[in-house]
Amino acid sequence: MLRDRYGRTIEYLRLSVTDRCDLRCTYCMPTGFKGFEEPADWLTFDEIERLLRAFARLGTRRIRLTGGEPLLRRHVTDLAGRIAAIDGVTDLSLSTNATQLRRHAAALRGAGVSRINVSLDTLDRACMQAITGRDSHTQVMDGIMAARDAGFDPIKINMVAMRGVNDGEIDRMAEFCIEHGFVLRLIEVMPMGATGRNSAYLDLQPVQARLRDRFDLVPQALELGGGPARYLATRDGKSSIGFITPLSQHFCATCNRVRLSVDGTLYLCLGQEEKFEFRPLLRGGASDAELEAAIRQAIELKPHKHDFMAQPEKIVRFMSQTGG
Repeated sequence: MLRDRYGRTIEYLRLSVTDRCDLRCTYCMPTGFKGFEEPADWLTFDEIERLLRAFARLGTRRIRLTGGEPLLRRHVTDLAGRIAAIDGVTDLSLSTNATQLRRHAAALRGAGVSRINVSLDTLDRACMQAITGRDSHTQVMDGIMAARDAGFDPIKINMVAMRGVNDGEIDRMAEFCIEHGFVLRLIEVMPMGATGRNSAYLDLQPVQARLRDRFDLVPQALELGGGPARYLATRDGKSSIGFITPLSQHFCATCNRVRLSVDGTLYLCLGQEEKFEFRPLLRGGASDAELEAAIRQAIELKPHKHDFMAQPEKIVRFMSQTGG
């Protein structure tokens, strides 16, 4: 198993397969941004598979495909099938904005993706357009229902809660998810880059207390994918609401994940600058043993915690550049 210098087991890799996206969410990517990685610098599918096999030999068992919007990467379902076949990988999931999900849902399910997370910050068409930069309401809702019809369970709805933007819709979103049996995850906006710092932060602790009372929620011990959310469940067990609180109640002590960007850079923490570049090794003839040694070296760089509260201006890269 991979363990960092603080004793945390690192068994979860979030893999960005593209930094492109067809939306421009206000907290993720600035309007007019053009600083994308050149496709020649993207890891190829062969390079990705080789590196992930090395991670799997060292104990990584959870892989999440992210972006940008991962469904914009051509033949991503083929990549999903290759990853699902890696010995040791027991959980393959995908994060998406769902604009392309309707036409990919069945193929993704067939390729071995078991769980879907959908970024959905509002159910209101006008608010969605204001947050994402385009009218994608119909595409997104159709994509979510296509994923349900394809057999994905659970389907998680990720809602970044922002004061004065969509906080008035939280209860409505909870009702929607409970009605359909989805898992709602409320997320505090993180001050990554100017986009994140300019978003209106909302403390989720009072929200959690209100939702617990309104929907008669109870603590849920069931593990739902190895991520950082703390969950409450409906009493019938058919739906859950999770809270991801990197600022009001951080989870650094139990962090089990790292992020690999599309160009092969491994980021060890969202809120710190430590990183390790694997593309030069992959294209420079490194052996499998050398790759495994580099992975262990990289994990040693993982910091103790983020500095979002003390130094919110520290991270200048945007979320879309890091990987979701």
